[in-house]
Amino acid sequence: MKLVVVSGGLSVPSSTRLLCNRLAAVAAPSATAPDPQPADVKVIELRDFAVEIAHTFTNGFPEKTLADAFSAVTEADGLIVVTPVFSASYSGLFKSFFDALSVTDENALAGKPMLIGATGGTARHSLVLDHALRPLFSYLKAVVVPTGVYAASEDWGAEGLNARVARAAGELASLMGRPATLSKPSRQSLEPVPFDQLLTELGQAPSHPEGHRGRRDR
Repeated sequence: MKLVVVSGGLSVPSSTRLLCNRLAAVAAPSATAPDPQPADVKVIELRDFAVEIAHTFTNGFPEKTLADAFSAVTEADGLIVVTPVFSASYSGLFKSFFDALSVTDENALAGKPMLIGATGGTARHSLVLDHALRPLFSYLKAVVVPTGVYAASEDWGAEGLNARVARAAGELASLMGRPATLSKPSRQSLEPVPFDQLLTELGQAPSHPEGHRGRRDR
């Protein structure tokens, strides 16, 4: 079982990496329970790939170390992704990593269980989870767990953060055991169905407004 953590933190030490560590510490053992061996955890620090991410857009392909990071994300059984908040949204480096990933493989995150998180200086930015991160990864076809985790500066000593971490990590762990798959629709399901047929299947007789107007005219 492979758990990959993507940290968008820029500083050392980083509150973003700290939140990543807390989430992974709970999710890794839970994903393999009751097996005492926890999931294998790999952490990707995006600040180490800033130049290579930029080169991917100009060269059209990733360099080897970044390609290895992309492979780790693609092959993971579950993902934890955490970004610091910049201008009420995810950081540019965080977004660029996933843009570059989708350029190389547009289905890299399809059906992938994912836990989203963010860090910021104030609780006012907590909506970044639902207004920025969740739409981004839904568009990329990832399966985002219901509970996201936002940590403001004042949250680190509060009990509420631990409760959110435990709930979100548990949700991710349960999905890692049975990851979602995308089914391809059959050709028959793509064929248009006549409206009269739909009404008949519902047990309703089709109406013919034009015929009724003709009778009234007479």
